[in-house]
Amino acid sequence: MSACCGPGTPEHGDAGTLAAPPRNHVVPERERPDILRGMVVVPGGPFLMGGDDPDAFPADGEGPVREVRVRTFHIDATCVTNARFAVFAKATGYRTQAELEGWSYVFGPFVPAAARHAVLPGSVPGAPWWRAVAGACWRAPEGPGSTIGQRGNHPVVHISWHDATAYAEWAGKRLPTEAEWEKAARGGLAQARFPWGEELSPRGRHRCNIWRGTFPTHNTREDGFLGTAPVNAFAPNGYGLYNTSGNVWEWCADRFSPDWHATARPETRDDPVGPSEGANRVLRGGSYLCHHSYCNRYRVAARTANTPDSTTGHGGFRCAADG
Repeated sequence: MSACCGPGTPEHGDAGTLAAPPRNHVVPERERPDILRGMVVVPGGPFLMGGDDPDAFPADGEGPVREVRVRTFHIDATCVTNARFAVFAKATGYRTQAELEGWSYVFGPFVPAAARHAVLPGSVPGAPWWRAVAGACWRAPEGPGSTIGQRGNHPVVHISWHDATAYAEWAGKRLPTEAEWEKAARGGLAQARFPWGEELSPRGRHRCNIWRGTFPTHNTREDGFLGTAPVNAFAPNGYGLYNTSGNVWEWCADRFSPDWHATARPETRDDPVGPSEGANRVLRGGSYLCHHSYCNRYRVAARTANTPDSTTGHGGFRCAADG
């Protein structure tokens, strides 16, 4: 994947051998209303998935546009928040990948002066703004000394695919498939570029949290935010989902392939769950670091991927449940 969207886990740990965090916590029995609290229903049926946008990156495999069918399902209206993840961590004693490894990737300009001693040597090729910071994790998003004290309603970040899967299991849910995520993110609009339509800022109003200005040196904060925004910032889409463009990247259940879906085989059209093999997992939605000059992946059809053990300061998730 493109390092601009989030580096993998190589330099300070072997991404090929990192083990998933142990999932030895007890999964509580939950009543259906408890599971569905905070979720919205997405009606089943066909929709046009993918895109042929001229700004797409060919290696991402956004196209071809194809009709895909999914069953009715539920999905979180927002990304999982710091407050919700804290409940999970306290109840289970779960430690995330970043906590176990002792470091995670932080957008360099966000590292506070008091944490600069924790910046590890090395840089990400092609994306020097990413810095590996010892002690960075969901509890300390910018490294030692930073906290989530005023960010309870912000999306939890520095979350690996394994972490997201563990939380979803504890909550009685699961990660959405890529097809479910896109169907939900579109909010009922057919082939629109964004969850609200074709224009990025209709009538001059900002609808998402992305980088405004000149990346990576100057963010005008025109949309009101520099880093993460509250999970319910901006207006929801037609299905009631918030922030499916920008804010944080969201893990999907599927393994990533640039071309598995390019055939008309039934398994790629009817409730597809992605290929059975592949090292990387799909991420959707873009983040607060996306900018049209280098990464326009905040479009609904855009996709990227990363290793399931990777963690960054702009990576989070939302959960799904069967209908």
